Amino acid sequence: MQKLNFPSYKFRIKNSENKTQIFDEVRKKFVVLQPEEWVRQHCLQYIIKEKKYPISLINIEKQLQVYGQKKRYDIVLYNSDGSVHCLIECKAPQVAINQEVFDQIAQYNLALDTTYMMITNGLEHYYCTMDKSSKSYQFLKSLPEYSSQKSKI
Repeated sequence: MQKLNFPSYKFRIKNSENKTQIFDEVRKKFVVLQPEEWVRQHCLQYIIKEKKYPISLINIEKQLQVYGQKKRYDIVLYNSDGSVHCLIECKAPQVAINQEVFDQIAQYNLALDTTYMMITNGLEHYYCTMDKSSKSYQFLKSLPEYSSQKSKI
């Protein structure tokens, strides 16, 4: 798989039924290793190891309703009170991060109302908050570490 713009992490990888699989420590199971999954697993390790978010506050690939349609988000980080803290959208490395991707995460955020959003294709990472009054993004240099959130919870 392609080298991504994340720190190096060690992953458990196996072959099963002619498919390469990677172990997802949040879902506690092996999942098929596709390019987007490669990005998602790196992003998860980044959130857990670098940003210190507890695994118990991370949710992956769950369904939500957006304008009456069923959609699936990639990663959501929760606050300890159960409110949604951050929405993360992962794309395969060959997928350009463009206005369409920002519109997608903004639509998901209408249903989730998160504080922070992250978009990554593994090569480029964007961090932002949504200014609801002006309906515009405010870009950040990175996501805050989990420890900095405890005082706000």
